[in-house]
Amino acid sequence: MTSPIETWKKKYPKKFADEEDIFANIQRGDRIFISTGCGEPQYLVQALTGYVNSNPRAFAEAEVMHVWTLGVAPYADEQFGYNFRHNSFFVGENTRGSVNSGLADYTPIFLSSIPELMYRGRIPINVALIQTSLPDENGFVSLGISVDISKAAIEMADIVVAQVNEKMPRVLGDTFVHLRDIGYIVHHDEPLLEYSPRVPGETGQAIGRYVSRIVSDGDTIQLGYGSLPNAILYNLSNKRHLGVHTELLTDSMVELIRKGAIDNSRKTADRGKSVAAFCMGTAPTYQFINDNPLIDFRPIDYTNNPMVIAGIDNMVAINSALQVDLTGQATAESIGSTFYSGIGGSADFMRGSVLSKGGRSVLVVQSTARNGEVSRIVPLLETGAGVTLNRGDIHYIVTEFGISYIHGKNIRERAMDLISIAHPRFRPWLIEEAKRLNLIYRDQAFIPGEKGEYPEHLETHRRTRSGLKLLFRPVRISDEDLVKDFFYSLSDQSLQRRFMTVHKDIPHKMRQKFVVIDYTKEMVILACVVKDNAENVVGIGQYVKWHDRNYADVAFAVRDNLQGKGIGRELLDYITLLAKNEGLDGFTADVQGENKPMLRLFDKMDYKVQKRIEDGCYEYTITFGKGDGKK
Repeated sequence: MTSPIETWKKKYPKKFADEEDIFANIQRGDRIFISTGCGEPQYLVQALTGYVNSNPRAFAEAEVMHVWTLGVAPYADEQFGYNFRHNSFFVGENTRGSVNSGLADYTPIFLSSIPELMYRGRIPINVALIQTSLPDENGFVSLGISVDISKAAIEMADIVVAQVNEKMPRVLGDTFVHLRDIGYIVHHDEPLLEYSPRVPGETGQAIGRYVSRIVSDGDTIQLGYGSLPNAILYNLSNKRHLGVHTELLTDSMVELIRKGAIDNSRKTADRGKSVAAFCMGTAPTYQFINDNPLIDFRPIDYTNNPMVIAGIDNMVAINSALQVDLTGQATAESIGSTFYSGIGGSADFMRGSVLSKGGRSVLVVQSTARNGEVSRIVPLLETGAGVTLNRGDIHYIVTEFGISYIHGKNIRERAMDLISIAHPRFRPWLIEEAKRLNLIYRDQAFIPGEKGEYPEHLETHRRTRSGLKLLFRPVRISDEDLVKDFFYSLSDQSLQRRFMTVHKDIPHKMRQKFVVIDYTKEMVILACVVKDNAENVVGIGQYVKWHDRNYADVAFAVRDNLQGKGIGRELLDYITLLAKNEGLDGFTADVQGENKPMLRLFDKMDYKVQKRIEDGCYEYTITFGKGDGKK
C-alpha cells in the first residue's frame, strides 16, 4: 500500500528536493524564522548547521528569528558568527549567554504585535523552517503544537521549508496549511521536544493555594510556564466549569481537562473549547490534543490580543515575575541590565484581563531568589531592569506569604501590602527603605521576628444567627486603612463605648496600636464581609494580656448599622476560644453602664462571671472553665 507521503511526492516532486538544494536557496542577509519551543524542527536545524559546516561561506549574517528555543541552537554559537546572527523575541536558557555577551539579539515586544509587523513588512521573513503533521487526504498539514507566530511567518516568507513528522499531532483550529503553499518538504520522523518543569516544592504549593482563593468556578484562566503554574493548576483541581484562553497549553491544563475542572462551558468566547497558541508538554499531552475537538489552536494575534481577552468575562490572567517593587512595578524580562527572558505574552494578558468584565490580573512571585539570599520584593526595581508590567497592570500580587490586592490603592498602601507578603527576613529592611524613600509613614512601627509573624492559621469563617457570613482573621500590619474606615464608620456613641472616652478622630499614631501588634501578647481579630474578594470590616475584637496575671483585657466594637445581628456574639466566642487555646485563665473588661448590648453579651457567657460597678462603669472578670453559677 502506498504511503500518504509517497502519494504527495508524486504530485509535488519538486517540493521533495535534496537538503543541499533546499538550503542553497538561502542568501546572505536572509531572515530565517524557526518554529517555537517544542515545535522546533530539530532535524531541519541540524541539517542547516550541517550544510553550513560543509559550505562555510555559503551565506553570511543570516538573521535567525524565533519566539523561544528549547532545542539545539547552534546558530547562536560564536563559531557560526559569520553565517548567523540570532534574534529572539524571548530569551531562553539556550540563548541567554549569547544575548548577554552581545553575540545575539533580543527584541522586546508584545507577542501579540509580531504577526502584524510581519504582515506590514517591518519584520520581513525570507525563509520559514517549520514542523508539521503528516498531510491528510486533502493535502493539508497541521502546524500542531506551534501555531503562535508561525502562521504569519508562513504567509509572508519567500520560502517555506516544512519538516513533516508523524509524531506531530494534528491539532484543530486555525492550524492548517496546504502542501501547495509550502516550498519544500522534508519527511523526517522524530520525537517532539518535551518540556517538563520541575516538580513544585512547598513554596510553589503555598502560592498555588493562595491563587486558588482568587479563582472562582466559571472563570477563564491563562497561565505561563514553569513549576509555579503547575502548582497553581494543581490547586485548581476542585474548581468547576473553568475555561482556558491562553498562549501556552501545558500538561497541567490537560490534566484539569481530564479531571473535568476545565470544561469551557461558561466562556463568553469560543465556548466549549480550550484556546491556545502553542503547547509545551510531554507525549501524553500531544496525544490528547491530536484531532481533539475540545482543543482549538489559534495564531498569537488572536489569543494574545488584549481586546479579545477583554471581551471574555471573568478572565483571570496569572503570570510570574522576577522582581516587583513596592510601588507595584514588575519585571519579568531582566535582572537589572541582564536580559533573562522577555516581555512574552504576560503584558498582553494582564492588560486584557484588567479590562475584562469581572477580570483579574494576578502576579505570582516567590518571595526570594538565589536560595533565599535576595528578596524578589524590592524598594525599587534594579537599575536597567525592564518594566514589563506597570503600576496599573496588576490587581493581585501573591507570594508564599499571602495575597496583596493593590489595584486602586495608593503608593503607601501598596508598599505596606507588599511588605506584609515579603519574606520575613527582609521585611525590616523593606520598612526602613520605604521610610527613606517616603513611600510610607516616617514613624511606621514594625515588630520583627516571630512576634510579628501573621498567624494565618487563625483565619476562619463564621455565620451569625442572622445568616451573615463573616471572615474572621487576625489584623495585619497593612490593615491600617481598613481599621481607619471601620472606626470612622462608628457613631460618636459607639466610639465612646469602645474607648471609654470621647474621640472625634483616630489618628495614625493611635491606629498603629491596632495593626502593629505582638501576637504573643495580644490579638486583634477583624470581622469582615467579603464581596468580590474585597474585605469590609464590620467588627473588631481585641484582647491584651496582662503582664502580672494570666488574664487578658477584652474589648470589641461592631458597625452601628449591623449591631444586633450576632456579630458581637460571634466575635466574643471566637476570641474567647483563642484566649483559651493560649492557656489564659480568663478575661477582664470595662463596660459603661448604659451599654446594655455589651452587658448582656458578657452576662450570658457560659463561664464564671463576676462584676462590680464603680462610677457608672461595670468591671468584669470572666473566668474560663465551667462555673457552678454566675455571680
